[in-house]
Amino acid sequence: MIEILESIPNSFKNRKYLITHLIPEVTFEGNDKKPDFGKVTIKYIANDKLIELKSLKYYFYQYRNKIYSYERFINTIYDDLKNVYSPYYLCVTLETNPRGGISSILEVKDE
Repeated sequence: MIEILESIPNSFKNRKYLITHLIPEVTFEGNDKKPDFGKVTIKYIANDKLIELKSLKYYFYQYRNKIYSYERFINTIYDDLKNVYSPYYLCVTLETNPRGGISSILEVKDE
């Protein structure tokens, strides 16, 4: 799935600045094969490459019919972004919509 992710050269790689991308409508199938909805926030400090946003949009479209637990979903995204972009710093947060009266927030980040 990472083949779809494209990059843009970072013209300011000598400067460390925080970039935040919000994906407010993420859909995937939960373990019980019912749709789960949520919001993903990506915060990163770029190295040589910036995330190209159109490819990021298509990357998330691929999850619509895939079965993932919350934990597998957030860790897969983190690993993919880390492997493709090699940022100095990366933090990925998933905020799920309530299901059965419970919502969850998961966060994976660099130490």
